[in-house]
Amino acid sequence: MFQLIAGLVVLLASVSALAAEPVAGARDGRPAAPGWALERDVEAPSYAVIEPASTNLNIDSLVLSCEQGPQRRGLQLRLYLSGPGPLAARSGASLKDDPTVDLAIDKRSHAAQLLFADDFVVVADAADGSLPLLSDTLLDALQMGRRMELRVPLARAAHGRTAAFTSMAVVDLQAGPGGAAIAELRRCTGAPDLQFAERVGHAR
Repeated sequence: MFQLIAGLVVLLASVSALAAEPVAGARDGRPAAPGWALERDVEAPSYAVIEPASTNLNIDSLVLSCEQGPQRRGLQLRLYLSGPGPLAARSGASLKDDPTVDLAIDKRSHAAQLLFADDFVVVADAADGSLPLLSDTLLDALQMGRRMELRVPLARAAHGRTAAFTSMAVVDLQAGPGGAAIAELRRCTGAPDLQFAERVGHAR
């Protein structure tokens, strides 16, 4: 499903200017809104941004964005980095080639793929054609969950020995508007689960 890498990189290179604005703000040192920050001044938000609560990777922010595939719209999770260069551990340890990623949401594991573009990394466990997306199952977990640990496996430690640990980014999914922000963003796909969104609103 993720074999068409050449076509995928071309597709991913067209980064939405709207999604880039909040990321640029974070790099400029402006204070970031706590928790998920939805696109402002629009009736139907097309993206939401959050910064990790803690990380030992060079991840600056995570952007959940609405993207148009060949057959449908879906949500894509992008990792924007704190500087030039590939996704990397701050310790200097090497990441595995073509790594997978484990999203541990409230200690429940969800496997996904990492797909690399020029200035961001896509996390996906589904696809529409060559467009990587998040599955409804993973989106449900993000919407309802409280804590996500994004775990990237290491190939070896900085001193050359085999690493027995992973690099990680921790995200507080319920900070700020929490799951209500994700429920609102899912409306852009054209098939919102309104009853699910209402249950999340009542639960908070």
